[in-house]
Amino acid sequence: MASWPRARAIAGRAPARPLPAVERELDAALGHTLAVPLAALTDLPAFDTSAMDGWAVAGPGPWRLAGRVLAGRTPPPLADGWATEIATGAQLPPGATAVLRREHGRVERPGRGPGTLHSMVPSEPAPGQDVRPRAQECRTGEELLPAGTPVTAAVLGLAAACGYDRLAVRRRPTVDLLVLGDELLESGLPEPGLVRDALGPLLQPWLGTAGAEVLGRRTVRDDFALLRDAVRHSAADVVVTTGGTAAGPVDFLHAALADCGARPLVDGVAVRPGHPMLLAELPPAGPDRAVRHLVGLPGNPLAAVAGMVTLALPLLDALAGRRTGPGRIVRTAAALPGHPADTRLLPVRLGERGPVPLAFDGPAMLRGLALAEALAVVPPGGVASGERVELLGVPG
Repeated sequence: MASWPRARAIAGRAPARPLPAVERELDAALGHTLAVPLAALTDLPAFDTSAMDGWAVAGPGPWRLAGRVLAGRTPPPLADGWATEIATGAQLPPGATAVLRREHGRVERPGRGPGTLHSMVPSEPAPGQDVRPRAQECRTGEELLPAGTPVTAAVLGLAAACGYDRLAVRRRPTVDLLVLGDELLESGLPEPGLVRDALGPLLQPWLGTAGAEVLGRRTVRDDFALLRDAVRHSAADVVVTTGGTAAGPVDFLHAALADCGARPLVDGVAVRPGHPMLLAELPPAGPDRAVRHLVGLPGNPLAAVAGMVTLALPLLDALAGRRTGPGRIVRTAAALPGHPADTRLLPVRLGERGPVPLAFDGPAMLRGLALAEALAVVPPGGVASGERVELLGVPG
């Protein structure tokens, strides 16, 4: 049985290489990972712009007024001693030295002349005041983000601002989600001997937010041949199963993997809950296909969550070319109980002084997880109040 840190490391090294790079339109790149560094295609901003609504001024005041500059227009040059009304984000006219904020200016209009602008503050704007100079944020060719960065909405905004229409990203790992068990209902109230499937609704969106493309989710009855064939014929990069990882009378996963010619990488992890989780390498689905992987999650809900953060997420990160870093390290606000010999993954809420444990943290429970703000990685023996502990994210 592998230690928890070693199991995570094995999962992160399981793929020989990340998935291939592909090009995607910006609106289709969300959730992927950058395959190459994101470099600026232009200076940002591409020209001097006004940081405020007000007037672009040239030289010392008072200034004679001439026209207006709006965003999206190319302004004419501004001569010394003149000013022009300007909107936030508009291009600064050539010759302008600063921007006088609207609340700092007063306009006199004697008769029908162009008017005169006066500063209402003791000191006139210094050169460059309230101006966003060209290339303030970046210069053309500058690396903005490294390869391996997840493509978030903020990354898409930055890429668009820099002039990108398409991004080179890693292909998203494909996943088949197989929920095992004769006892599972997909709708309605539990019945005698039957329970609702909680893991399908939990895992499918979580896999999506983790960067995977879920090809399908289906229930597989407790039948050796059905499970073997579902695993053998899956074309997904990763097969995720729930249940069947132990040695019960209908736990057929180990036998199905052996019959498929799978190579075990992790078979049991010293973690609670979830110690019977497993990771295996599957033969390619065809002669020109790559090696696949299977993550076997325990059937108990919180135990399955432990399997996700231990094996599935590091594996998906590696396929997508991302690095699985350590969690956040904080000091505890209360003692966190641990297992005598194994790592424990404990749902916690984040109080003002640090994480505190939640009730309803048994392996078959989800009530504590639904209230949790993190999973605390509690080493064997537990953590005393005020000691440091690692925190992992929970399903969003």
